[in-house]
Amino acid sequence: MVNMKNGHPLLTIVLGVVGLVVVGAIAWWVVTAVLGLLFYLVIGALVVGGAAYLYGKTKGSITGRGR
Repeated sequence: MVNMKNGHPLLTIVLGVVGLVVVGAIAWWVVTAVLGLLFYLVIGALVVGGAAYLYGKTKGSITGRGR
C-alpha cells in the first residue's frame, strides 16, 4: 500500500480525479431519480385534480346546481 503523503504526486492526482468522477456520477444519478419522481408526482396530481374538477362539473350539470 502506498502512503499518500510520500506517494507519487501523479497517483494522488489520478485518484482524486477518479474519486470526483465517481462522486459526480452518483450525484447525477440521485438528482435525475429525484427529479423523475417529482415529475411523475406532479403529473399524477394534475391528473387527479383534473378528474376531480371534471367530476364536480359533470355532477353539478346533471343535478342542476349552478343555475
